[in-house]
Amino acid sequence: MTLIRLLIPLTASLLALFSCSDQQSLQEYLVEKQDDNAFLKVDIATSLLESENSNFSPEERAVLETVHKINVVAFPIKDDSTGTDYSAERDKLKEILKGEEYKTLLKMGSNKRGATLKYVGEEDAIDELIVFASDNERGFAVFRLIGDNMEPDKMIQLMRSIDKGDVDVSSLKSVGNMLELGDKRQEISLPAED
Repeated sequence: MTLIRLLIPLTASLLALFSCSDQQSLQEYLVEKQDDNAFLKVDIATSLLESENSNFSPEERAVLETVHKINVVAFPIKDDSTGTDYSAERDKLKEILKGEEYKTLLKMGSNKRGATLKYVGEEDAIDELIVFASDNERGFAVFRLIGDNMEPDKMIQLMRSIDKGDVDVSSLKSVGNMLELGDKRQEISLPAED
C-alpha cells in the first residue's frame, strides 16, 4: 500500500515533466541570438524613451510606467547568402509565435512582406506585446514590449504621445534604417541606464 502511495505522485510528476512542450519560447530564441553577428540587437529601458521636451499627462506617465523594457532583434538581408538564413530564421520565429500563449491582435501584409501583432496575458492586462515584421528583400524585426498589465486602449493614448514628440523613438528608427541599408551595418550606442 505504501508503494502505491509513492508511485501515484511519482507517476503524476513524471507525466507532467514529460508532457511539457519542448517548443522554444520567444525569450529563449532571443537569448540564443544575442551572440549571433547576423542579428542586430537593441534593448531599451523605457526611461530612455522620454524626450527632452516631454509633457506627459499623469495618465500618459502611468501608462509609460507599465512598460518596463523594449527588446528589438532584427535580421537584415545583406546579400544572397543571407537569403537562405533569413527564410530559416523567419520560419523559426513564425513557428514560435504560433504557440498558444501568443494571442493575435492584428495580422496584415502580403506574401513578400507583412506584420503580426501578438500579445501574452489578458486582453485588458497585457504582459508582453510583440510586433513581428518581415520583408523578403530587407529582412525581419521583432519588437517586444515587456511590462505589467498594459492596457491596449491606454497604449493607444501613449502612441499619440509619439506624434506630439513626448516619446523619443530615435533609437527605434535606427533599426528601421538598418533594414533599409542592407549591408551597411550601423552601431547603435545608447546611454547607460542609471
